[in-house]
Amino acid sequence: MPIMHHETIQLAHGAGGKLSAELIEKIFLPRFANKLLNKLEDQAILDNPGKRLAFTTDSFVVDPIFFPGGDIGELAINGTVNDLAMSGAEPLYLSVGFILEEGLPIETLHRIAVSMERAAGKAGVMIVTGDTKVVNKGSCDKLFINTSGIGVVPDNVHISAGNLQVGDRIILSGTIADHGMAVLTSREGLSFRTRVSSDTAALNQLVRKMLDATQEIHALRDPTRGGVATTLNEFAHQSNVGIRIYGDRIPVRDEVQGACEVLGIDPLYVANEGKLIAVVPETHAADVLSAMHADPLGEKAVIIGEVVGDHPGTVAIKTGLGVNRVLDMPVGEQLPRIC
Repeated sequence: MPIMHHETIQLAHGAGGKLSAELIEKIFLPRFANKLLNKLEDQAILDNPGKRLAFTTDSFVVDPIFFPGGDIGELAINGTVNDLAMSGAEPLYLSVGFILEEGLPIETLHRIAVSMERAAGKAGVMIVTGDTKVVNKGSCDKLFINTSGIGVVPDNVHISAGNLQVGDRIILSGTIADHGMAVLTSREGLSFRTRVSSDTAALNQLVRKMLDATQEIHALRDPTRGGVATTLNEFAHQSNVGIRIYGDRIPVRDEVQGACEVLGIDPLYVANEGKLIAVVPETHAADVLSAMHADPLGEKAVIIGEVVGDHPGTVAIKTGLGVNRVLDMPVGEQLPRIC
């Protein structure tokens, strides 16, 4: 048994932060390590004769299952499509597995299935296989969904969190923290005057436009669990470079910022489900931004920082007051059951 910080699983082990990394590094990687898994991307790139395939899997345990701007079914489709798209792949096929709690209304399941059908059609993917299990009442919360996906990666596209180079620009596709705060503020007992809506969306068409502008994109990631801060830390760690971002450039909706302030939550650590972070060479940044601005999902894209040679493995943020501080990975769980 490895030495761990806790003897039992904590909610924070699923938050995408330091305890999640500890779980992966001390439990899973020693048992399953191989050259594909060791890259720790959101998908594996499989080199097969004639085609390079991207393969990914994800599970969704959102509470509540219906929230402003979406539901668990739409989220499952979009999240898996996005994990494939972040490798530059064209998503093609999905599997769907349902774990259903005894007593779940059939009408609820049908509503989720219709939502998934609509999301898959919009993203241009097919659901080609699946599985259903029913557990005793109380053994799960309404329903959990697992999805896996396969896509094709162009031969000349090589996107990875390990590709960052000093001088690269960091691009954010739009406002942050919309999804996490939409789910949190819709939970029982929380009420805000202004409604916050999830940003859940499939990003594969946006990525396609970016790649049409240039294939010199070093890294892509949709900042889900752990938010923008965690994604940037993963980039810095995997490429062994420093990252500097500017707090006053990061777009946050007023209603989201207000909800975060009331709850004492930093939006940089909140999950997103329809945004991406791109790392591109400075010489191609303008072309990528222009392509993103031409798509509704990237019209608010902005450069928020750059890759630097200082403080390798660390992310620094310069606040609007001119103060520099380290933007670390989260340790605890701010928002459980968000995605």
